[in-house]
Parts: sequence; C-alpha cells; structure tokens
Amino acid sequence: MNYPKRVRLVEVGPRDGLQNEAKPVSVEAKVALIDALAAAGHKTVEAGSFVSPKWIPQMADTDRVMAEIERKPGVSYPVLVPNKQGVNGAIEARCGEIAVFTAASEAFCRKNTNCSIDESFERFAPVMEAAQRHGMKVRGYVSTVIACPYDGKVAPEKVADVAERLFRMGCYEVSLGDTIGVGTPLECVAMVEAVAEKMPREKLAAHFHDTYGQSLANIMAVMERGIAVFDTAVAGLGGCPYARGTSGNVGTEDVIYLMNGLGIVHGVDLDAVAQAGRAICTELGREPASKVAQALKAKQAV
Repeated sequence: MNYPKRVRLVEVGPRDGLQNEAKPVSVEAKVALIDALAAAGHKTVEAGSFVSPKWIPQMADTDRVMAEIERKPGVSYPVLVPNKQGVNGAIEARCGEIAVFTAASEAFCRKNTNCSIDESFERFAPVMEAAQRHGMKVRGYVSTVIACPYDGKVAPEKVADVAERLFRMGCYEVSLGDTIGVGTPLECVAMVEAVAEKMPREKLAAHFHDTYGQSLANIMAVMERGIAVFDTAVAGLGGCPYARGTSGNVGTEDVIYLMNGLGIVHGVDLDAVAQAGRAICTELGREPASKVAQALKAKQAV
C-alpha cells in the first residue's frame, strides 16, 4: 500500500466537536481539554471560534479560553473566523492562526454563513489582509465536499474550484469536509483527485464525519492518494448545527489506533487522548462516540 510514513492530525474537538453540544461547557473544562490534547502530543488544536454567539452559543467564550490556555511551544491553536469582526477578536486574543470557511454547495453556504459562495470570498478579503498584517497563518475549510443536505450530490469539479480559490487567496492548507458524512471511498478519492488537479496535493487535508461509519475507510482511501493531514475530534465529538442527524467527526482515538496498526508516525499518545476524551464526556454527561475510546474505557473498568 502506498501510505505516507507520517501524518499530521488536526484536533478539532474543542471547536467543531463542542459547538453542536446542547449542554453548555465551562471555560475551565474547555481549557483543561485543550491543554490535555496539546500535552498528548497534538501540534494543532482548534481552540474555538469568533462567530456570533447568537448562531453558535457554545463558542461565546473563546476570548476567555484563549486567555487561559497554556500555550505550548510548537503547538498551534487556530480559531475559526467568519468575517472582519471575527478576525478582530482573534487579533485581540493574540491568535497565531485562524481558519476561514465556505462550502462547495450554494444552499449550505447560505444556510451556514447567510451568503453565497462568491459573497463568502468577498468577506475573506479583509480577513486575509488583517491576518497578513498581524502575521497569522490562515487555513481554509470547504464544507459539503461530497453532498449537501439541501442540494444533494456535489460535483468534484465544484469542490476543486472552491478549494483552489482558498489556496490562491493565501490559505496555507485547505481542509476538505464531508460535512454530513455520506461519502464512501471511491467518491472521496474522485473528489480528492479533482481538487489535486487544481492545487498541490500536499496542501490538502481531509475532514470526515462518521454518520455512515465510513470515515476510517475514507481515510485509508485518500491516504493512498497522498493525503497526509486529517482533522479528527477527541471522543468522536461533533456534528453540524446546519445538518440535522449528522454524526460527529471521526474519533481521534480511532484514527490513532488505525495509524498505530499501519506503522504510520503521528506523534500523539493514544492513552492520553482517551483520558482527555473521557473527561470531556463526563462533563457533557454522555459516552464517547469513538469505538476505540469505548473499548479502552471498558478495558480500564475491568
């Protein structure tokens, strides 16, 4: 198999994982989670987002979270920003990295950001300018790269066009998100190949949700095509506020277990991540969605 020798795991649990939880999570619990994930070996931990609390109330305290986390040398703590107001919040919080987001589907983009795809790029212009001025790295997200809950199947060429625009605009990396988790390996490979015709493959990341249990198969399929960066969420937390019934992100524990079995280097400690996942799930009053997290918890109980 033509797998990479090393992969980078981008931990999105503290933002993409928690944003859809109904139960409010305290600043202290978020800070403890982020610090534990960084201590486990993650080099990128998505810490929050500067979006309107009216839309995503769970992220209303990102400024306090950023003020209280222990910023580990060599670790990036990106925050999601939708517009100029968001990037101003990131600047005030002394963030070194931000992320911008759009979609490959017009209907989802309008539902998620209240604007068209073209209008989302217009909003990015002042964000990119401010980021450059303040020395912040910018990562790009593309949602609905396989299908949209409103528009149905999304053409790979459409995904490629949007991803290329983000890259040309100045995003150092573009994360391709199967937001509703409907993709299968062949579809994901076709999508990645279409995008790789428009921008460098090594600048791409994959972001899979596990609604139909296909995440690990999809990861293996796109790894064979040279993708070596994966967004994962501790305990399999997450979902999407704008897509009902969507399961969480692929569990960090599940991906680490897979990579360990394949002998692929990633630098993250499985037991430490599982412990962080158990702690946040206790806070949330729920069980981990990650199969590996469940197995380790049962093993520990015995």
